[in-house]
Amino acid sequence: MTLPTVHHANRAPRRRGAVLPALLPAAALALGLSACASPAAEAPAEGAPSPTTSATSGFAPLTVDNCGTEVAFAAPPERVVTIKSTATETMLALGLEDRLVGTAFSDGPLPESLAAAAAAVPVLSEKIPGQEALLASEPDLVYAGWESNFSAEGAGERPTLATLGIASYVSPAACLGEGYQPDPLTFDVVFDGIREVGTIFGVQERAEELVAEQEATLAGVDAPAGTTTALWFSSGSDTPYVGAGIGAPQMIMDAAGLTNIFADVHESWTSVGWEQVVAADPDVIVLVDSAWGSTEKKIGVLESNPATSQLTAVREKRYLVVPFPASEAGVRNADAVADLVAQLAALPEVG
Repeated sequence: MTLPTVHHANRAPRRRGAVLPALLPAAALALGLSACASPAAEAPAEGAPSPTTSATSGFAPLTVDNCGTEVAFAAPPERVVTIKSTATETMLALGLEDRLVGTAFSDGPLPESLAAAAAAVPVLSEKIPGQEALLASEPDLVYAGWESNFSAEGAGERPTLATLGIASYVSPAACLGEGYQPDPLTFDVVFDGIREVGTIFGVQERAEELVAEQEATLAGVDAPAGTTTALWFSSGSDTPYVGAGIGAPQMIMDAAGLTNIFADVHESWTSVGWEQVVAADPDVIVLVDSAWGSTEKKIGVLESNPATSQLTAVREKRYLVVPFPASEAGVRNADAVADLVAQLAALPEVG
């Protein structure tokens, strides 16, 4: 029987990527042999988001072409480890916390609406989990925010996990290969990713509800009509790492009515020189807040540098803030747009 392949609208045709075998340490391999056994999932906690369609009722086996790796699902995964906040938050927003047996590499606190649902989920690692810790949780799926989360030094390479009966999945918006990387990333691509996860877990109705909620959030945004130039400052001090023209920062700024001063750079993020920022003199600066690069730290960098301290946005303290988990493609992007527009409206008039 030929399994159907899920394809996405608004995306270039996909090519199958090359798959190279890799070896896990013998101890990790032994641990992984038990990963095929999956106990029945428990019912969602009271008050937590719950899917509107059973994760087993009417499920049709499917195969997805995920960043060039074909992943087959004969049934909805029951034991899932997520790596990165975007993956964890997608699962929680779809009411699938009962499927989570571990999370890792959180980029920041969960939003209040999702925190309670995750309270009982084990945290395997503050960073990418090692193979031994991952396999000890006996997952049948590892769902990661980036392709780089799968490596021999980290959670394990995708082909190796597959030999252990463990499926792997990467957020489609984060694919980097030719024909797979969104160019540019759009909300349609983000929403298609939510729908694909919903299909994998048999919760298509809940996925459609979630997409509709986010579309309504975007429709309710009253973005400024004029031109407001902006720098998206992700990290760095000597060399700033900034939002460029085809990724999540550009998508969010477009929807918020902000003109990215580095929109002409054909990357999702890029490194630039401070002299380029000074030459552009943006009206506002979007600060990405993280544990390793807080808003306060970024403001300190800008105000202590003799050149950037004279930027209009720095002198007038025209700062907007986005939490790091909302700065990558995921379920928090629509709310990030609405929040940025509200912050912008609260600033003194630009100009």
